[in-house]
Amino acid sequence: MSDLIEFLKKEGVSTDLLDRVGKYRKTADGIGLPDNIRRRVPEPEVRYYGTKVWEKAVAALLCGENLLLAGPKATGKNVLAENLAELFGRPLWDVSFHVNVDAAYLIGTDTYDGNKVVFRPGPVHNCATYGGFGVLDEINMARNEALAVLHSTLDFRHVIDVAGYDRIHVSPAARFIGTMNYGYAGTRDLNEALCSRFAVLDMPLIEEKDLESLLNDVFPDLKPKIRQQFVMLFYEIEKKAEAAEISERALDLRGLIDAIRLMEKGISSGDALEMTIVNKTFDAYERKLVMDVIKGRIPTDLRRADIFD
Repeated sequence: MSDLIEFLKKEGVSTDLLDRVGKYRKTADGIGLPDNIRRRVPEPEVRYYGTKVWEKAVAALLCGENLLLAGPKATGKNVLAENLAELFGRPLWDVSFHVNVDAAYLIGTDTYDGNKVVFRPGPVHNCATYGGFGVLDEINMARNEALAVLHSTLDFRHVIDVAGYDRIHVSPAARFIGTMNYGYAGTRDLNEALCSRFAVLDMPLIEEKDLESLLNDVFPDLKPKIRQQFVMLFYEIEKKAEAAEISERALDLRGLIDAIRLMEKGISSGDALEMTIVNKTFDAYERKLVMDVIKGRIPTDLRRADIFD
């Protein structure tokens, strides 16, 4: 936690906001957490870079708002969500939406424990009970039935009606963070009722200086000249995708980091980048275009000793 605070101060995040987070934590810590729940407070290995985004997100959560992080891939939506949960010191529950996620999955359902029928709480129920942070991943892929149960949870009522059991009040420490990508297969626009229950944060692509800092944090032994080439490679792919010369499949920051990890384990640069970036496009012509961009920046025969000190 102290490392994250120091990181945010170094990035120039408002000290007033950070002081308010400290006050929030003192209040929220009064909500007792069992050991198995306290272990859910994340300790992410990767930091989110972007001072303005940090300040907007922290301010919204301090005001009691729920956040909707909207934007294309490679903008760090889930990384930011995990970092926020760590900053606020709250346990985290992830919900990855798909067509089979229903109200029972979110709130809970009856189950047999071997002796009797008991209620097994779902992630939204647990967030409400323990004052957790719930990440509603790809929320625009959810069925209307699943989203409808969130309305009373997210608005001023802050309650959940558990059919056949009781009505529970959402802990004042609880927050929900939705993430959504535009244009993914199976996605759709959120209805106005649900959208109005979030403060919407448009996630920008990571800036060049921040990407270089991120790679330096994750791979401190990466040679500076090589690191700069990886940064430029990412933005060249982004320009190709923006110009519609290639699809956005190859614009994958997670894939770039995974490629460098493979190189760290001894895989050649060409093979690593092919596995984590090139082969994510399924058109042969597009794969050739992406590989040409890579070859213009990164020789394909680099080994670990060429890349790391």
